[in-house]
Amino acid sequence: MKKILKPLISVIVIGALSLTINIDKNVLANDIANTCKYDSASKVNPDYSTMNCLLTETALSYNVPPEIVKAIAEGESGNWRHFDSNGEAIVTADNGIGIMQITNQAGYNQDRLKSDIVYNIRAGVETLDDMFKRKDLPSINGEERDVLEHWYFAIMAYNGTKPVNSPFVQATGERNANAYQERILRIIEKLELIDLTELPFTRKHFQYDSNSRENIKFSAMNYDFDLPLTKSKYFFKTNQKVSATTDVTVRTRPTTDSPSMGTLRKGEIVTITGPFEYEAVSTKKNHFVWYPVKRNDGTEGYVASSYLNYSASTPTPTTPVGSIDVSKFADYKADQYWAEDFQWAVNKGLISGYQNVYNPATKKYENLLKPNTNLTEDQMLSVLFRYFKSDELASTKPSSSWSADVNYQLANKYALPTLGGKSASKQVYAVKDITRGNFARFLASMHYGKTVSQPEAIQFLRDFDLTTTKTDAEFKPNDSLTRAHAVAFFHRYEQIFNK
Repeated sequence: MKKILKPLISVIVIGALSLTINIDKNVLANDIANTCKYDSASKVNPDYSTMNCLLTETALSYNVPPEIVKAIAEGESGNWRHFDSNGEAIVTADNGIGIMQITNQAGYNQDRLKSDIVYNIRAGVETLDDMFKRKDLPSINGEERDVLEHWYFAIMAYNGTKPVNSPFVQATGERNANAYQERILRIIEKLELIDLTELPFTRKHFQYDSNSRENIKFSAMNYDFDLPLTKSKYFFKTNQKVSATTDVTVRTRPTTDSPSMGTLRKGEIVTITGPFEYEAVSTKKNHFVWYPVKRNDGTEGYVASSYLNYSASTPTPTTPVGSIDVSKFADYKADQYWAEDFQWAVNKGLISGYQNVYNPATKKYENLLKPNTNLTEDQMLSVLFRYFKSDELASTKPSSSWSADVNYQLANKYALPTLGGKSASKQVYAVKDITRGNFARFLASMHYGKTVSQPEAIQFLRDFDLTTTKTDAEFKPNDSLTRAHAVAFFHRYEQIFNK
């Protein structure tokens, strides 16, 4: 177990003059290595807990949110790797070096970037910090450094403000999910286990020639969004009151591999009792950290940073639980069968809407629910496990860089009859539409705790009034499952079995 140890920096005062100390960066690097109990001379990748510490401590020393630094390291190196199996630094075809993939950065010793992980991380964090300070990039709100969404353009610039990273695809007007910064933000959501707000940019503000390598031209240099944004989880102080973002288990030690001390209920206020700690099991890969907390009844234990938020006594903009009004979405229709189902599912966190996307019906960029869009098998598994196994979904660590890895780990554990995840073409099947028949098998299999056939699954839906269809053919098992179908089935299940 690694506890955080902050280096002490002395302040020198000569006469009446207060001098600013220029801290030697090598001293700082040594402090971080000592704090994380890492031998900088070694040429092996540290265990996950140590790497988490190195990334986090370096980020904090530059006042950069660790969530962002760790996600960039993940996106750049894949699984936080710096050295290959021969003890040599990993260098890509475009000369990107090591864990932070430092490429052609002036002022850094190239050999040391390869041999010294701490130095490599420092170079990456300094580069990111420089990007945040740039005046030729758009700013967001008041540019508070502890707000994750405020780093959007700094993250973009880390990879380059090229057309490929435009928030919008110029040819179609669609949101560019493959832009570097969008991919990094998704890593934060997946591995830090926190939800970020999609910023509603406007397409016209990003001008570029898709056939050129010239940088994007930004026609808006400041965005003022009145939205619930996300503060970093690494700045809670001892004795600070925080609240639980969801129902979450309190552990006896900073790991899920320890006994439960009970469950915090969503919104419950607890007190931070000390600095955060890293994962006690060094081979478990977490992006988050653990805070020691005390409940009102005196119970003490550890809670993952992902599930804590600033309480009402220390406010931060958040979306109040259960207060999302889905009628504000442009395609919401109160007279549709799914109207109440979407209201329930969105507020329960099973499914979310799409922010500022192109609506072909109105030819405008609007917030949409997209009820008639089909769900893929991977998306359906996400909804299924959010409902049945939310804690396990949050705590299961990916064993590969495949984005659907955790979903299919759990699908295999619970013997779900998936098409993806069981063959060389797993990624192809994972993104194909799930059929109503296969969805019925997933739901019934989770309910009974064993794999059931499609006829048995449809009969299960019929027996418990989850469907009004009278025959298998009428159920249309080969049709794709839409988002509206999914929320309706889960809402009915909730009303029947959990009320």
